[in-house]
Amino acid sequence: MAIGDLYPVETGDCTDLYYIDTGMYDTPEYGAVYILDAERPAVVDTGIGMRYDAILDAIERVGIARDELEIIAPTHIHLDHAGGAGYLARDCPNADVVVHERGARHLVDPSRLIAGTKAAVEDQWEFYREPISVPEDRIRELTDGDIIDLGTHQLVTHHVPGHAPHQVVFEDPENNAVFTADAAGIYVPAIDAVRQTTPPPDFDLEQCLADIELIQSLDPETLLYAHYGPAPTEHRLDEYADVLTEWVESVEMVRQQKDDVVDHFIAETPMSGVWGERKARAEAAMNTRGVLRYLDTRHD
Repeated sequence: MAIGDLYPVETGDCTDLYYIDTGMYDTPEYGAVYILDAERPAVVDTGIGMRYDAILDAIERVGIARDELEIIAPTHIHLDHAGGAGYLARDCPNADVVVHERGARHLVDPSRLIAGTKAAVEDQWEFYREPISVPEDRIRELTDGDIIDLGTHQLVTHHVPGHAPHQVVFEDPENNAVFTADAAGIYVPAIDAVRQTTPPPDFDLEQCLADIELIQSLDPETLLYAHYGPAPTEHRLDEYADVLTEWVESVEMVRQQKDDVVDHFIAETPMSGVWGERKARAEAAMNTRGVLRYLDTRHD
């Protein structure tokens, strides 16, 4: 298994579904883009813009011509999920870009999105390709409950704003699966565990826990993680609720004892052996800053 590899999703009862390892941040098994070979073909999430040509190649390897792709569906506009949307829209001329209504304008003019991403990811920005605009007439705005009809499949939109106000998950009833965005955390196949994702500025613990409950109410057999890959649902949503709660509690406790909270969690990260030291440290710093902002603003 390597960066750029294309895999069929064989978890549960999934059919017509593939995913590619986009090598996000030059890290294998961290970023996935899904291709749904439905009557009206779709791509769910688009990566950070780097290696978008590998996504195009994967679409064609599945048997979908570029002009046959009809839907490009970022789960939210954070650039690790939507950074490739403009490039895919440019090269797949008949595809609509479907995105939650609160994020649509930022795909048309990504300037504020670029500035916010640079502030959040710091020196990881070097791994991103500068996004290009999605033409306004190519965007279709979504709200909670909207259904994207793909013919042989449907994607049901569920608004889950705990991670970001423009985040949705897509339920695929035919596959009894949910494309989880970041609402179910980061799944790490190498250790078969879920990790927190709590970036600034919008992380909200209570809403994230409510989002987890919403996904549980859909009772999917399979979770389709953008970070990373398909997994049986099993215990993972309960696990993530515990992970998030314990993570916020640990940051709050350390903040009461130390001034260098971010440095503390960088030094303590257990993920260096999985993602490499640079990515693991950057992830720890970003997630810690997100919780600190949440703690500072939760009573506002």
